[in-house]
Amino acid sequence: MKLVILGSGTSVPHPQRASSAYWLETAGGTLLLDISPDAAHRMAQENLDWPGLDAIWVSHFHLDHLGGLAPFLFGTKWAPQLYERKKPLKIFGPGGTRRLLDILDQSNRYHLLEQRFSIEVFEVEGGTHFMILPELKAETFSTPHTVESLALRLTANDGTSLVYTSDTGYAEELAEFAKGADLLLMECSFRQHKAVATHLELTDAMKLAELAAAKRVVLTHFYPEWDGIDIAAEARGLWSGEVIAAADGLRLEI
Repeated sequence: MKLVILGSGTSVPHPQRASSAYWLETAGGTLLLDISPDAAHRMAQENLDWPGLDAIWVSHFHLDHLGGLAPFLFGTKWAPQLYERKKPLKIFGPGGTRRLLDILDQSNRYHLLEQRFSIEVFEVEGGTHFMILPELKAETFSTPHTVESLALRLTANDGTSLVYTSDTGYAEELAEFAKGADLLLMECSFRQHKAVATHLELTDAMKLAELAAAKRVVLTHFYPEWDGIDIAAEARGLWSGEVIAAADGLRLEI
């Protein structure tokens, strides 16, 4: 698997960090983990095969994770790169994903789901197991962030695994869900004294990393208070494992 960080920031505008979106290449196809308002243009900037994207994962309904879905679908209706596309685009998300798309459609008769290719929408709950792509198994875990928010564990046929927490508060059950992951892509919104319980600060994230015994941890979803701080160095002071600070454009082999 190959991971490209498209957005390592939050909803707060930032000159170097777009909001949440992560491109994953697998043996069974390509998957976009969350689709922020910046995601479509970031895929193009990174020269990724966005016209051939196979699936989109929506972790929850905050706009810095979902807000690019409707604009992306509006763009695919008119993009000449997709005129010959035949394969479906699959969208996976929590219960209510289809209703959100319907509401957006009705606001201006966009007909977002009526394209030259089919769009399939799948709604899942926590504790669900399914094939998100050929040769890629998925499992979900309900996180303490919003009512619908879900973490995602992806496992390839060769056993390689990635866990994406998306936004979450601290929960030791999440560490169990992420146990032994080859890569744990975990939010770390705040450095310390977090403003809300439904996000992680650095000590929270490192406790979860230690409990999960992940092989590599990538911290992401940084608020501007992290600017000018060596995030990885601070993390290593709390946990001896490998920690990488996400940055827009970072590419990793898993």
